Amino acid sequence: MGNLSGPATRAHLEMIQGVVNRLSHNSFLLKGWSVVLVSAMFALSARDSAALFVYLAYFPAIAFWGLDGYFLRQEQLFRELYDKVRKLPDSSVDYSMDTSEVSSEEVAPWICTVFSSTILGFHGVLVASITLVAFVAF
Repeated sequence: MGNLSGPATRAHLEMIQGVVNRLSHNSFLLKGWSVVLVSAMFALSARDSAALFVYLAYFPAIAFWGLDGYFLRQEQLFRELYDKVRKLPDSSVDYSMDTSEVSSEEVAPWICTVFSSTILGFHGVLVASITLVAFVAF
């Protein structure tokens, strides 16, 4: 178990945890906005009988999918940084928030994160529903 007794270690870990919490919150907000925008495009296409709005729904869905993958990867990087910092002795803590030392070792690249089961389960279903609506409605 790491050295959690030192005040410098605790302060650094709290900083990292704050970033992880913000990234997680951003991911949650992206999912909400994605559903809202896709639903709005569906409503516009049904009201005006304009199929174009259904196809326009792909843009926010795919953009938010990529952004959600980015936020998840950043969260994973900061969790790895947290794990490294918790093992440091209190005298070695430098309050660095640089994740470059963990990026290639322990965390999968962005493209793998985008197609991870947690991201694919939500955004893949959203894109599939857009495709289904496009085929059924028009």
